[in-house]
Amino acid sequence: MASTRDLQAQGEELVAEALDVAKHEWRDRLVAAYALGSLAHGGFSAVSDVDVAFVLSDPLLAADSGSVSSLVDSIKASRKLFADRLSVFWGSVRTLSDETEGGRFPPLDRLDLIKYGRLIAGIDVRSELRPPSRKELVVAGAEFALWRLANEEVTALIRDAESLARSDSKTLTKLVLYPVRFMFTAQTGDVGRNEAAVEHYVARVKGPAAELVRLALDWRNAGPAPGDVDAIRAISAGAVPLYEDFLSHHEDRLRHYKRQDLAQAFAKWRQDLQA
Repeated sequence: MASTRDLQAQGEELVAEALDVAKHEWRDRLVAAYALGSLAHGGFSAVSDVDVAFVLSDPLLAADSGSVSSLVDSIKASRKLFADRLSVFWGSVRTLSDETEGGRFPPLDRLDLIKYGRLIAGIDVRSELRPPSRKELVVAGAEFALWRLANEEVTALIRDAESLARSDSKTLTKLVLYPVRFMFTAQTGDVGRNEAAVEHYVARVKGPAAELVRLALDWRNAGPAPGDVDAIRAISAGAVPLYEDFLSHHEDRLRHYKRQDLAQAFAKWRQDLQA
């Protein structure tokens, strides 16, 4: 297995390739480029995504969306390690300040840019951007969770410890750590970095859910062996309580923010999990 340093280097190499393509595509319109996510604030591992952000000059052009798609396709075609995990966020100073629409920069990723983005080219413009509110972060996280996690397939995995344990490390760790990160952001207003979110959760919660969360952080570097009895036992004891905690927590927050539609969707999700 590659070392953490080797994995980080390969992630950085992919970011550099994406930057080269971006410079060729946008030339003088590329105001700034940043590394985001675990490549910027630490914790990059074998299951990480490679997050990069491009800030273009105003106004954005209709062709920019196609240029981003072409950039992603060209990187994926290289078939290098992590090439299929490149995630590109893009916009302009005006779109990132909510003065106009366009680009792709969800609230949590905008906060990641402002607080932790690592400038890799151009002029740092983060001081010109408007940070998202706590409500924006919670609502966006809830919408993402409903889209990504509130389905029969994920619910079945959460309730079936042996099946979840057999999943690839990326699926296993994301399904465990996503709710921990969402709760961390809702409670602190900060980006849900894995290590910080886990530390925060286990300081607040004791028992099987906390033990599973601790293990999942380690599994990001090396997942459990096939048939690992201890892993199956930890998932069986902790996965459902973890999600019940998350769903109840967010349902209350969403009602506080007057988003009854999302709160009701979370309540139904919780009922489906318990059925």
